[in-house]
Amino acid sequence: MRTTTLAMAVFFFLAATVQSDDPPDTRPTKIWNRTGPLGETPKHVTDAYPLSDQKNKGGWGKFEPMSDEFQGDGLDDTKWTVGMYWWKGRKPALFSEKNVTVSDGKLHLTMRKEKVPEQFEKLGYKNYTSAALHTRVRSSYGYYEVKAKPMNSAGSSSFWFQVEETPGWLTEIDVFEIGGKAKGFEHKYNMCLHVFRTPKEKKHWSVGGVWVAPWRLADDYHIYGLEWNKGEIRYYVDGVVVRKVENTHWHQPLYLIFDSETMPKWFGMPDDEDLPSTFSVEYVRAWKKK
Repeated sequence: MRTTTLAMAVFFFLAATVQSDDPPDTRPTKIWNRTGPLGETPKHVTDAYPLSDQKNKGGWGKFEPMSDEFQGDGLDDTKWTVGMYWWKGRKPALFSEKNVTVSDGKLHLTMRKEKVPEQFEKLGYKNYTSAALHTRVRSSYGYYEVKAKPMNSAGSSSFWFQVEETPGWLTEIDVFEIGGKAKGFEHKYNMCLHVFRTPKEKKHWSVGGVWVAPWRLADDYHIYGLEWNKGEIRYYVDGVVVRKVENTHWHQPLYLIFDSETMPKWFGMPDDEDLPSTFSVEYVRAWKKK
C-alpha cells in the first residue's frame, strides 16, 4: 500500500515538473508596421465590398449580424447589447447606458463629467461616465470595417474584439484605441493583440503597434479596417494596410465591441472643459469569405 502511494506521489510530482517546464505558447514573430504616410488610397466605388478590395478579389460576402448603417431612430437591439456583462468600465469612468445613442445616421458613444450612483462609488468609480456596447453574435475570420471619428478629448475611442465561449481561453484584438486629444497621442493609431490565458499558459502577453498619422485623428471621419484570417491579421486605414501580424492565437469567435474609457495611466484624464465628448461611428460593415 505504501509502495503504491509512493509511486503515485512520484508520478504526480514528475507530471507537475514536466508541465511547469513546458515552453510558453508561440508568440508571433512575423510582424510588419507601416512608417510614414499612406500614399495613394483606393478609390471608393461601392459599399458592397471593403475599401481595400473594391473589385472583391477576396470573394467577400456581407455578414449582416455585424453590419449596421445606424439609419434608424435608435439602436437595433437585435444586433447590439449596451454595456458589458463582464465589466463596468475602466475606473474612474463607469459605463452608462444613456451614453450610447443613435442619431443623424450615426452611433454615438459619449463621455461625461458627472456623479455616478453611490453603489458604484463604493467600487471605485467616480465623477465620470462613459459608454460601451457589443454585438449579440460572435465572429472570427472575416473583414470588419468602420467609418468613425474619435472623441476630441483624452477619453479613449476604441474598436475591438473579445470574449470567447471556449473555457480556458481569453484573447483580444484591438483594432484601434485612440486618445484623440491626449497629449502626445493625437496622431497615434494604436493597435494591439492580447492573450490573457490559454489552456497551456495563464500569463498575459500582448503584441502592440502604432502607426503615426499625418493628420490629427479626432479632426475627421476616416475608414478603419481589420482583415482577420487564419494565417494573418491585417489592419487598414482608409483602405491601405498599416500593420500585419501572423495569427498564432486568434482563431475563436469574439464579440465586436465599441467603447470609450478613461485611461489615466496611458492617455491621462480628460480635461473637464473637453467634456462631454463623443466618439461617433457612421457605419460598421462585416464580410465573410463566400
